[in-house]
Amino acid sequence: MVQDYYQRLGVARQASPEEIKKAYRKLARQYHPDHNQGDKAAEEKFKQLNEAFEVLSDGTKRKLYDEFGDDAAKLGWDEKKAEQLRAYKSGAFRGTPGGFGGTPGGFRVDFGGDGGVDFESLLGEMFGMGGRGRRAGPRAGGDLMAELEVTLQEAVLGGTRTLFVNGRRLEVKIPPGVETGSRIRLAGQGEPGDRGGPAGDLFVDISVQRHPAVRREGNDLYLDLPVTVKEALLGAEIRVPVFGGSGTVTVKPGTQSGTRLRLRGKGVPSLKGGPAGDLYLVVQVKLPEKHDEAARKAAEALEKHYAQDVRAGLKL
Repeated sequence: MVQDYYQRLGVARQASPEEIKKAYRKLARQYHPDHNQGDKAAEEKFKQLNEAFEVLSDGTKRKLYDEFGDDAAKLGWDEKKAEQLRAYKSGAFRGTPGGFGGTPGGFRVDFGGDGGVDFESLLGEMFGMGGRGRRAGPRAGGDLMAELEVTLQEAVLGGTRTLFVNGRRLEVKIPPGVETGSRIRLAGQGEPGDRGGPAGDLFVDISVQRHPAVRREGNDLYLDLPVTVKEALLGAEIRVPVFGGSGTVTVKPGTQSGTRLRLRGKGVPSLKGGPAGDLYLVVQVKLPEKHDEAARKAAEALEKHYAQDVRAGLKL
């Protein structure tokens, strides 16, 4: 028995988009070609999972699939053609002399807008023949969807990743500046066309992993910068890491914890071609790990240099 798309993912027809995505990710990891080298059965299963997810993750396609099943793909996921098929199935249009629906030589229904749709052409696209036995013309292939999780470093610097889609190995170029929600289009990498028609496209939705040390806000980056008491009190030139290299910041004498130091242009590049964001180093004054007698005396010596109560402005 051939499984429908819901059965392939092991979810109910009432499953939410989140449940569908969760089920797909779990099964895709299990059957991914990287984890099943040379296993043709796993490769075919992975291909079927991608095909099912491409439809069920798209609200419009899922609605048409729920209504028409596999025939929705033959309609090209076209809502206007679906409306024609509903009318045809409901018997809303009766045959009359001279053709269907009173239209000499064929059945043409006008829903307004662009002048109507030729139902004979619709049947030709679905079943491969024109209404009077003519072979239908070329039809473009459908688009495919995929998901790709990248690191923050890849989002900043760009890179190349490998995807497996319907059993094919594809190289995806990640442009610098992507963020969660960015979409990359690979023209011609979707479903193949019919009867010489062009292939569809592959759309890759990007999500960016959280970095353990760097926070991203728009195109700006934030990194906590630990400094010693001496560096904060007397000032220092400190070398810091940046994605793709390093930079130097100046800590002025008397710098307090929470002070932000900026490295201009060392944040995330702009996808739209504008200036890159900045990298902000947030100063964190660190106390010595050793709390011996000498450290206590040094702390007591520093205490008398406070001009006022450090909590004087603390109010609720």
